[in-house]
Amino acid sequence: MNIVVCVKQVPDTSEVKLDKKTNTIIREGVESIINPYDSYALEEGVRLKEKLGGKVSLLSMGIPAVKGMLKEAMAAGADEAFLLSDRRFAGADSLATAYSLYLGVKKIKAYDLIICGKQAIDGDTAQVGPSLAQKLGIPHVSYVISILEASPKKLKVKRLVDDAYEIIEVELPALITVEKGINIPRFPSIEGFFRSEAEEVTIWGADDVKADMKHIGLEGSATWVLRTFAPSYEKSVNMIGGSPKEQAREAIAALVDAGFIESGREGE
Repeated sequence: MNIVVCVKQVPDTSEVKLDKKTNTIIREGVESIINPYDSYALEEGVRLKEKLGGKVSLLSMGIPAVKGMLKEAMAAGADEAFLLSDRRFAGADSLATAYSLYLGVKKIKAYDLIICGKQAIDGDTAQVGPSLAQKLGIPHVSYVISILEASPKKLKVKRLVDDAYEIIEVELPALITVEKGINIPRFPSIEGFFRSEAEEVTIWGADDVKADMKHIGLEGSATWVLRTFAPSYEKSVNMIGGSPKEQAREAIAALVDAGFIESGREGE
């Protein structure tokens, strides 16, 4: 089974801080890590390869430094890695990202299954995986918590839906997005590190994948982030005295003034 695992490098959220003047993320000195949900996707891909044979190909989009993350992911069991890196990819929203990954998958050519983390922790949209499947014209199952059966022809999976589960069979090729409880990701081995150091990460620019410039990067994005800010929380206390009836009357008046409720008819 040929498996493509989509991975993304994200800021370590335990270290991210916001500049109070500019309302932008302070990236200086902030460590970058593999998106945690993608670690589960990688582990599931490696497990399927070990069970059914084949290979695991990594696909990512980002700056050239993402090669380090991909090398580490190869040390955990992936066989090869491809990086979409071009200034023209910058500023992509989920729609433009899915289009760019679609071009990458088409260039890889041979795939039976695509595995994505359910979402990236720096965006939390959970849109890229399903959008990628739509562009490829293949079925997808999101929020997969367990792969019950696997063969080169189809998968039987359990997916999480609100407070219940669904059991779904899907024919391959297909795409799934996985939840964090699906497995426990392994640590890269020393042998894996030596092997990954000997492997090259293939880098593709926009021209290499024959991208339509109208659909990539900022120009190809349907949404823009105008401002990032931390919400402020303010508390105030107003003590109400008097009899219970007086307290109720004053409390209702305060709620009306604040716009939380509408005033009643006169005399009520």
